[in-house]
Amino acid sequence: MNTTPILLAWSGGKDCLLALERLRAEPHWQVVALLTTVNRTYGRIAMHGVRRDILRAQARALGLALLEVEMDWPGSNEAYESAHENVLAQARMRWPGIRHCAFGDLFLEDVRDYRVRQLGRAGWRTLFPLWGEDTAALSRRFVGEGHRAVLCCVDTQQLDADYCGRAYDGALLDRLPAGVDPCGERGEFHTLSYGGPLFARELALRRGESVLRDGRFQFTDFLLDEALG
Repeated sequence: MNTTPILLAWSGGKDCLLALERLRAEPHWQVVALLTTVNRTYGRIAMHGVRRDILRAQARALGLALLEVEMDWPGSNEAYESAHENVLAQARMRWPGIRHCAFGDLFLEDVRDYRVRQLGRAGWRTLFPLWGEDTAALSRRFVGEGHRAVLCCVDTQQLDADYCGRAYDGALLDRLPAGVDPCGERGEFHTLSYGGPLFARELALRRGESVLRDGRFQFTDFLLDEALG
């Protein structure tokens, strides 16, 4: 059977990891690379604040190429879209004929519509493997299948800062307040995936400091402990 190459938008967290799992279960698709927006000023994944060396270690452990959309901070949406389109053009040169990119979005229609429009302008098609799934069931499946993740960022207007840095596991899901989506789809929290059935080896992470930024977002830094790898 012929396979169709596809990129996967990668934030480093649990939802994109589940999207990768879903795509790999479909013989039609061949995920060839992860596509990640990186804050060039600080060398971290945009929004999640995860260090670049951890991002690259994730790609190696998943056996995938990595395409980095580098952005200066602060940056405009126009600059982001231009940088994103340039990297997509590079992907087409590397994998001739590629024209699909998948996302791990779950139910925010405005986000999905933006992605469809953005990639459509560059002649790409979008795919949302997890779209519309029940997030309570999805979160429990993530934990039950042995995937490993930690909370790396919390929006303190939606969830207590104390959750940042914790393991994303059954105990955390049991304690989440009512109204907080168990997958954090409304931006309540972001995660960092570091092990489980898709990883060739579990990443050795060491927890660093936690800081509050912009008076709202609590970030917990994680470091790649190569001595333990």
